[in-house]
Amino acid sequence: MKYLLFCISLFLVLGCTNNVSDKDISLLNGYWEIAEVEFNDGQKKKYTVNPTIDYIQVKGLKGFKKKVHPKFNGSYDTSDDAEAFTLIKKDGSFIFSYKNSLSQWEEKLVQLKEDTFSVTNQDKITYTYKRYKPLNIK
Repeated sequence: MKYLLFCISLFLVLGCTNNVSDKDISLLNGYWEIAEVEFNDGQKKKYTVNPTIDYIQVKGLKGFKKKVHPKFNGSYDTSDDAEAFTLIKKDGSFIFSYKNSLSQWEEKLVQLKEDTFSVTNQDKITYTYKRYKPLNIK
């Protein structure tokens, strides 16, 4: 009986993992907004409107993320500030590794699809992003 429970548990764990492949990484390119944050105590905060969004560009295993402010005409205000990162493949997952002159941190890429992705940081906070659809009010 214990063996059966172990096999079922193992099957569920392995079946529910969402491995990201090398070819999926290009899906990160583009504009993203935070949809939800899940804190390490299980509480969740949903975001319906975001004044800033993230622009991500990845080539190979290197890239950058920068904050931009969408405008009503479909364009964006931005600064020249960008957080460079390296993607590291570790234990079948990808890790965003950030390093600047002030700090260093990592985020694990938990899930990646065409219109959504999630990362979990070192404090066990999970950020779920959805692909941004530009505003265009004429």
